[in-house]
Amino acid sequence: MENLDVMVLRTLQGWRAAGRRALLATVVRTWGSSPRPVGSIMALCEDGAVVGSVSGGCIEDDLMDRHTRAYAQGAPSADTTAGADHRIPSGPPSFVKYGVSADEAHRFGLPCGGTLELLLEYDPDPASLAELVAALEAGRLMRRSVRLADGGVTLSLADTPGDLVVDAVQLTNTFGPEYRMLLIGAGQLAEYLATMALFNGFAVTVCDPREEYRGSWGVPGATVLSDMPDDVVLAFKPDRRSCVVALTHDPKLDDLALLEALNTDAFYVGGIGSRRNNEVRRARMIEHFDQTPQSLARLRGPIGIYIGSKTPPEIAVSVMAEILAVKNGVTLPRDMAVAQAKQAREVQPNDPGALICGVR
Repeated sequence: MENLDVMVLRTLQGWRAAGRRALLATVVRTWGSSPRPVGSIMALCEDGAVVGSVSGGCIEDDLMDRHTRAYAQGAPSADTTAGADHRIPSGPPSFVKYGVSADEAHRFGLPCGGTLELLLEYDPDPASLAELVAALEAGRLMRRSVRLADGGVTLSLADTPGDLVVDAVQLTNTFGPEYRMLLIGAGQLAEYLATMALFNGFAVTVCDPREEYRGSWGVPGATVLSDMPDDVVLAFKPDRRSCVVALTHDPKLDDLALLEALNTDAFYVGGIGSRRNNEVRRARMIEHFDQTPQSLARLRGPIGIYIGSKTPPEIAVSVMAEILAVKNGVTLPRDMAVAQAKQAREVQPNDPGALICGVR
């Protein structure tokens, strides 16, 4: 499965290029609990087709009813307001809020009295959408600004990811290329992990120079390479939307690839193995590759969130969960421990707060 935003934008562009009317909905504000974060998008076609999500279903149904279904079926409008029309409207973008009252929150399935506000763009320009999709498919980070007065769109390259910003003049949202996963090793665990990564929207590349493992690979949708892993990491050029996971248990394949990955902006770099094996790996890298504890601080291992896993599919679940947690900015217990240990090393010996995590 591809990146959800790219899928929404590509589908919307296809509808508009075919001359079909459609709208793009973006979550611009939330209060309290909300099913989807700010910046989430969905597209709605004139025939009621929907791609993407702003609520998980409830609000999508209401938008369909308001703008497409009742009109398409020729049913009388449930809205008795003079001039009410269920067709997808045209003109400049408009804002709509859901869940303002407790009754509405219950009706639309918003938890804990949550409220969200959407910006609806009517019939977005297909040429601008095509330009945006092409840039995202080429791996570029793009900033899309929409003028609220007339719906005009400006596209520009972005240096860094940014939060959605909306003011009285325009909405600006940043869209990034799809997340990527590079797996070192094509064994059974890699197959389970690749499968989970694909349906979470990652593009998956698998590297294994061992023909006996590549030959039995059975996950469609992943790119399989036979070059040496460290060369593949260099060619892969991991960025902040990339993760690199070594799964072979073979130091000749894993170690050099991990060292190359640590020199990149990859948001996650980790290797399979027990706690003891990972300690041995770190010692080996320090002794033979001039590494230091500081240079290896980003190296994760043992990888995965502890769930008592013993089988390959369960281990893959734990690893995928940790990767998603890091991607989503969740601070894990391991990260807290590393930060505390780092703080303990940096405090002065005579500092009264020097006893941290049992280290002076």
